[in-house]
Amino acid sequence: MVLFWTPWTLAWSALAVLTFVVLLFRVAPYGRHQTGSAGPTLPHRVGWIVMETVSPLLLLLVGGRALGWHWDLLTAPHLLLFGLWVAHYIYRAGIYPFLARWKNRRMPVLIMVSAIVFNLVNGSLNGFELALRPPPDAGSPAFLLGGGLFVLGLAINLQSDVILRRLRRPGDRGYAIPEGGLYRWISCPNYLGEYLEWVGFAIMAATPAALTFALWTAANLVPRALAHHRWYRQQFAMYPRQRKAVIPLIL
Repeated sequence: MVLFWTPWTLAWSALAVLTFVVLLFRVAPYGRHQTGSAGPTLPHRVGWIVMETVSPLLLLLVGGRALGWHWDLLTAPHLLLFGLWVAHYIYRAGIYPFLARWKNRRMPVLIMVSAIVFNLVNGSLNGFELALRPPPDAGSPAFLLGGGLFVLGLAINLQSDVILRRLRRPGDRGYAIPEGGLYRWISCPNYLGEYLEWVGFAIMAATPAALTFALWTAANLVPRALAHHRWYRQQFAMYPRQRKAVIPLIL
């Protein structure tokens, strides 16, 4: 697999490591961490839908272009990988933002633009490599393990989203301590679930671009989980002390 690495994926991986280090010391201005210095804003739902739609579009556009639009050349495992990616973002861009209670919430334009650039690169790299790589062996232990991790991560993500939505009644903008599910042990099981999804996907796809995307997911979500965990402990005196941030019993 080392032979497939390109300067693009190597540079993008190095930037993920740098971003991880920066975010450990500088909290991104989003959600509960947003301040008045974040610049122009737009409705949160609009910004979310726009930035999350970019990734599947680029995956399909670049992947289709690499194939000369002959999707019939893809094997069933290839189609499954494309389908998992698109299904994830159908939920993220087409379902989740309409379930979330974001009334009057605003998103900094800078955050949306940064996410668009991020999704442009990841969608393009993964679309290109998925289309042109040799077909993965759908019956291999690695492919099955990766698929299991993806499904597990998706289940954790969906359950965590439901728990968070039930914390607030319509019109309520306050915060409360989440309970149930993996919230018994960690502050951000939704982030753990998303990370498991993309680690599983990387194992299934076995491409540098997929591995790099899993690295980027950790670079973004681990510092964010640590920031959320600190915030919870600062805001709630009775916050459970045994909870970790994102990995039960460890971190």
